[in-house]
Amino acid sequence: MTEDAAKLVLREGGELSVEGSITINNVVAMVGQGIALFDCDDMVIDLTRVTEVDSSAVSMLLEWQREAGRRNCPVRFANIPLNLRSLVQLYGLSELMHVV
Repeated sequence: MTEDAAKLVLREGGELSVEGSITINNVVAMVGQGIALFDCDDMVIDLTRVTEVDSSAVSMLLEWQREAGRRNCPVRFANIPLNLRSLVQLYGLSELMHVV
């Protein structure tokens, strides 16, 4: 996996797993890939395997959450890495994120 590579994996049970680096270089593609995999079940997006982030990763989570709201589909984020959690807190968005 290259430095800018990231992927979404649909796991058994419908959970999405984000793997790799989420930066300005690939965030637009990741947003689109995530939205394409949304369904209206109780969606959990696991971020355990995220290796690197910049502030664009926060915008990705917000866009996924907005799209889920438009579709009236609940979405929750699990296992947010410390570096991403710190950015969410820095921007004052902790209350808006559905974190499990």
